[in-house]
Amino acid sequence: MTSSAAHNPPAQLDVLHRGHWFAALPDDARQALLAVARTQSLAPAQRLFSRGDANDGLYAVLQGAVRVGAVAPSGREALLGVIVPGQWFGEIATLDGGLRTHDAVAQGQTKLLHVPLERLLAVLEAHPTLWRYLGQLVAEKLRAVFSGMEDLVLLPAPARVARRLLAMAQGHGMWQADAAVQTVQVQQDQLGAMLALTRQTVSEVLGDFEARGWLKRRRGCIDLLDPAALAQHADRAG
Repeated sequence: MTSSAAHNPPAQLDVLHRGHWFAALPDDARQALLAVARTQSLAPAQRLFSRGDANDGLYAVLQGAVRVGAVAPSGREALLGVIVPGQWFGEIATLDGGLRTHDAVAQGQTKLLHVPLERLLAVLEAHPTLWRYLGQLVAEKLRAVFSGMEDLVLLPAPARVARRLLAMAQGHGMWQADAAVQTVQVQQDQLGAMLALTRQTVSEVLGDFEARGWLKRRRGCIDLLDPAALAQHADRAG
């Protein structure tokens, strides 16, 4: 189901300002994007697009979350990340004119903002400086990927878990300084898939952190009770 972004209450779109990419856009370009955008609802586990699909535009998460990854023929999932409210995705195919690089699947009931490709290209033609901003969005994500790859190679499991939880709480460095959250929407098996760790290892690490009072596990999410302690633990290991 889709509807015009213009018909959505401002509070629903305020979440977009959580990310400094959208907040930094020139006002006229930002309004032009919103003017052509539509909201789209996804049911839990509903697929938005698959790797190799044609590009259909740019998306942002307003509510819920989107799981981004790929599934091997064996059925094993390689999870790149979980996109949460305030984060944008789909810009790579717009920049290079290629196909979708990964699968995107709703995690729970999800609402998206969608800027269809034809309308996006029209906005880019009218506001050519937006191309540079799209490049910045890709660069932000590339920095996060490089940091995550370094952690996989250099850090032991507990430090990797701590750093990934903190990164997710801070939007992987893509949110405004005051937009960090205390509750991370992620499951233990998803953390394992992102960090190349078994579910048992992740469970043991989280259990230890929980016993120390640093976090609390809940169904489908993790509350970060002491981010400073998690950060100190990760820094000592690094």
